[in-house]
Amino acid sequence: MRTYTATTTSTARPEAVLHVLTDPDAVARWAPVDFYVDALTHPRLSQGSRARVSGRLAGQEIGFDVEVHQADVAGLSLSADGPVALDVAYQLRAAEAGSEVSASIAVLPRRGLRARLLAEATAAVLAGGALQHALGRLVAEAAAA
Repeated sequence: MRTYTATTTSTARPEAVLHVLTDPDAVARWAPVDFYVDALTHPRLSQGSRARVSGRLAGQEIGFDVEVHQADVAGLSLSADGPVALDVAYQLRAAEAGSEVSASIAVLPRRGLRARLLAEATAAVLAGGALQHALGRLVAEAAAA
């Protein structure tokens, strides 16, 4: 298992950042990996909601079943189960000028050659700075809202 982290600050309050974090259309715009929401049990990501997402990684079509564990002013946490398992957490903390946003993504490969290759491709994208760039897009969208 590898875990990737990033932190940034925003002029937006934690509530505004949470609003962008839990909007499925917004998530598709700022997320570190391009994907599409195929099915969602609730209009927004909320505790207990589930989604099916798909996209392309390393030239392969992949899909994930997503379960949201937490979605409140303290942050968002979810797990994504597919050829690679992902544990994702965004922590939100109020700051004097807005908020501090921290992200953590743990990449857990599954069995099999394809799963290992996809885990390595995911790790390479995250290690290359995609998570930090995603946080930048997230807080920019929250500040503009």
